[in-house]
Amino acid sequence: MQSTTKRSQRDYSLAFKLAVVEQVEKGEMTYKQAQEHYGIQGRSTVLVWLRKHGRLNWCEGTPELFKRDGRVDKSNTALTPEQRIKALEKELADTKMKAEFFEAVVNVLETDYGVSVVKKRKGKSFKNR
Repeated sequence: MQSTTKRSQRDYSLAFKLAVVEQVEKGEMTYKQAQEHYGIQGRSTVLVWLRKHGRLNWCEGTPELFKRDGRVDKSNTALTPEQRIKALEKELADTKMKAEFFEAVVNVLETDYGVSVVKKRKGKSFKNR
């Protein structure tokens, strides 16, 4: 015997729910964007999935790291050791490039303009001289 009533909700697999939750928590899209993108009917369906299956605390609403301009603050999310190493290596390379740039600027100031750039010592101010 078949039921003649229409279902107003769809059944979503656990794998699908977890994939949507992962995309939202990675910051690839907001939960409202995920709802629109995947055609999820209920207004709070994705939020319910986030509360149930997510790693972040969605019980109080949107977590703090998502509230800044709709972007995710990646520094607070858990990274794998490989991701952390890669991020630190990039940060180190950027810092080295900045240091080389500032050294080049100091060299130009000294050689071309005769300006002596001396680094201040910590703890000493000009008022004490």
